[in-house]
Amino acid sequence: MTKSQLAGIRVLDVSQFLPGPYAAQMLSDMGADVIKVEAPGGDPLRSLNPVTNERGHWPFHAIVNAGKRVVRIDLKSDDGIKTFEALICQADVLVESYRPGVLDRLGLGNGSLRKLNPKMVHCALSGYGQTGPLRLRSGHDINYVAMGGGLNMTGPKDRPQAAFPPIADYAGAMQTVIAIQGALLGRVSSGQGAYLDVAMADTMVSWQTFGLIQQGLSEQTTNVSSEHALGGVPERGVDLLNGGAACYQVYQTSDGKFISLGAIEHHFWENFCTAVCHTEWIERQSDPLPQTELIAELEQMFLENSRNAWDGALENVDCCYHPVLKYAELAYWPQIKDRQLIDTDPDTGTFSGVRFPVMKEGRPANKRDPMCEITPQEALEAWS
Repeated sequence: MTKSQLAGIRVLDVSQFLPGPYAAQMLSDMGADVIKVEAPGGDPLRSLNPVTNERGHWPFHAIVNAGKRVVRIDLKSDDGIKTFEALICQADVLVESYRPGVLDRLGLGNGSLRKLNPKMVHCALSGYGQTGPLRLRSGHDINYVAMGGGLNMTGPKDRPQAAFPPIADYAGAMQTVIAIQGALLGRVSSGQGAYLDVAMADTMVSWQTFGLIQQGLSEQTTNVSSEHALGGVPERGVDLLNGGAACYQVYQTSDGKFISLGAIEHHFWENFCTAVCHTEWIERQSDPLPQTELIAELEQMFLENSRNAWDGALENVDCCYHPVLKYAELAYWPQIKDRQLIDTDPDTGTFSGVRFPVMKEGRPANKRDPMCEITPQEALEAWS
C-alpha cells in the first residue's frame, strides 16, 4: 500500500503498553510520520513481556511499535521539557495515555499545549476517561469490559470468561484512530485542532447496544423468561449470539479440534441441515432459547468425524462454516496467504508481523519497517 492517506501528518506518540501504541501504529500504517516518546526507562511493555530474553529483546514492544522512531526523553527535566515542546510545535497529532492530571502536573496540560500549537489534535486515551468518579482508578482490559456489561455476557453459563485478544485495548485504539481522523478532517475547514477524550470503558459501553435494547424490551413486558426465541433478559450462554442457539455455536470434532457454525439466516441453516442429512432439524431453528437438546444433537454428530472430514463436507456449502484455527495454522491458511496479512522472516520462517488489514487499489499494505531508536537531537532534526 502506498502511504498516502495521512502522508505529511506528524504524530507524537506518548502512550505505552498496547492501546495507544497500536493506535499510533495504525496512523503510521496509513502514512503518518510517528515519533514515539518514552521515559528514560522505556515503555513498561519492554519489561512486561513474559518472553523477554537476556539479550534485551522485547518482542511485544517491538511488534506494536514497528514503523515508528522511538526517542527517550525525561519530561521531568528542563531539557526534556524543552525538547518535547519543540516537537509539540511541529506535531499534527498527540496521542497520550497518561492518567488524567499527569500532563497538567508536568506543565504540559491541554491548555498549555494548545497555546504552543493550536492546530494540533490532542487525543487523551485512558481507561475511564478524563472526567467522572473513576477517572483516576487503575484498570486493564478485563475491567473495562466488565464495566461495559460485555464480560457478563461472555463465556459459559456458569461464569463470565475474559475474551482474547483484549478487546477493550484494541477497540480503544480503533476509537482513537477514528476520532483523530475526524478531527483532522474538521481541521481542514476550521483551521483548529481539537482535544479528544477517549475512554476504553466508554467504548465498551458503546458496543452493548444490542444487549441494552434486549434488556429494555424485557423490562417492558411481564414475560421476562429467556425460554423463548430472541427475547427475555439477556443472559450468558443463553442468547442467540453467545451460546444459546444451535445455529450459532462452536462444536468439537472427533480429533479434539473445533469448528464454528454461524448459520443464523434460515437459508444458511437449511443448507447446513441438508448437507449433513438432517433435514428434520430445519424447522427446529426457531426452538426456544437456549436450544439445549438441539445443541446436544449437533454436538454428537460433529464428534463422529474429524475436523478435516467436516472441512471436506462443509467448506463448499453456503452455510457460514469455518474451522477454528490455531495460531500455527494462520500463516498457511489459503485466504490469509492470499491477502498477504502475515509476514514471516525470510531466513527463519518465524512470525514477524501482521500487516495493516486494509487493501488499497487492490494492493496489500506494505510490510512495516522495524522500530528505530533515535536520540532527542535526531528527533528534533527529523521534524525541523
